[in-house]
Amino acid sequence: MSVRGGLSDGHWRLIEPLLPDRTPRRGGRWTDHRRVIDAVAFKYRNNLAWRDLPDECPPWQTVFDRFTRWARDGTWHRVLVALQARADADGDLDWLVGVDSTVVRAHQHAAGGREKGAPAGEPHDHALGRSRGGLSTKVHLAADGRCRPIAFVVTAGQAGDAPQFERVMAAIRVPRPVGRPRVRPDTVLADRAYSSRAIRAHLRRRGIRAVILEPADQQANRKRRGPRGGRPVALDRDAYRLRNAVERCINRLKQWRGIAMRTDKLATNYQAALHVAAIFLWLKP
Repeated sequence: MSVRGGLSDGHWRLIEPLLPDRTPRRGGRWTDHRRVIDAVAFKYRNNLAWRDLPDECPPWQTVFDRFTRWARDGTWHRVLVALQARADADGDLDWLVGVDSTVVRAHQHAAGGREKGAPAGEPHDHALGRSRGGLSTKVHLAADGRCRPIAFVVTAGQAGDAPQFERVMAAIRVPRPVGRPRVRPDTVLADRAYSSRAIRAHLRRRGIRAVILEPADQQANRKRRGPRGGRPVALDRDAYRLRNAVERCINRLKQWRGIAMRTDKLATNYQAALHVAAIFLWLKP
């Protein structure tokens, strides 16, 4: 008996070859990968504690151990990238990419992560920020024109958007059947938080068209400086209307309650949860 919202037979046929070897260990019982993935998805859709997984799921220790192991060895990320590569090969990946961020409230259970024994790549602050509102995490992401996430960067909640822009762009890497992976979108759409000379110059050097709204204070400063202020920033307003795709992508991710409120102590695990949710979004037709 499977839990609600699990993988369909067609989806399972797509990702089964992408998972590690399913050979059971000698002398031990084996829990099928499909049941584990369904249990992980059920946990994060409903924001349950691992111990509260229903009886239809495998033992919670098995689900948690495999989830964390795949988070550390990059299995979740590899499955996501493979689905993106498949969509790109089929001409289904829209390279009109939007970049944005969203703040996620962190539950008090997310605090208390230890630095000793943390996996490689785990930030020292576990991507948790403290403010008057409590603990929070910020998710920076890039999404294609069909509202599907391409890349994630997780930081503390008080981190600014513009300083993380190049990290988000560097995380875009979609393999191709022949040649190098594609790392450059055709166009990048972003709101006024990303309007800076450094970001525009970065995109110009890489041959990427920038559609970024210029805030009013930057416009006034440029006009005040006269000829030294430079040319007005061009904005394709028809293309800018498509920026809502990244906002709709964020809304779809936050339909998973375990994404909308973080309870993971480690940023590595929370980012893996983002990859799991993204895998299910990419599996949708």
